[in-house]
Amino acid sequence: MSSSQVTWVLSDGRRITADVAQGSNLMLAAIFEGVPGIDGDCGGCLSCATCHVLVDEAWAGRVGPADSDENAMLDSTSAPRQSSSRLSCQIIAGPELDGLVLHVPAA
Repeated sequence: MSSSQVTWVLSDGRRITADVAQGSNLMLAAIFEGVPGIDGDCGGCLSCATCHVLVDEAWAGRVGPADSDENAMLDSTSAPRQSSSRLSCQIIAGPELDGLVLHVPAA
């Protein structure tokens, strides 16, 4: 199985980069890589908003918008919601996202 490289940029500027198997959701990948600020309390079932990320502006078009369920859940993030906010459990690694940059907001 192929992989996509994903970089999480922490609020203090540190970067964590990992190869993520295509088809994997990026919340699970972040937890596996020990990315601080990505908790995934609900296990990825779209019921907690603890995997909130900000999609880097250069990638927003490729990641796409949140659906209505995710959009509703984004209203309960601990960090203020922004136009680039997504829940990482709803972003699936694929070849079109190789090189993706996600920012982890400060809580």
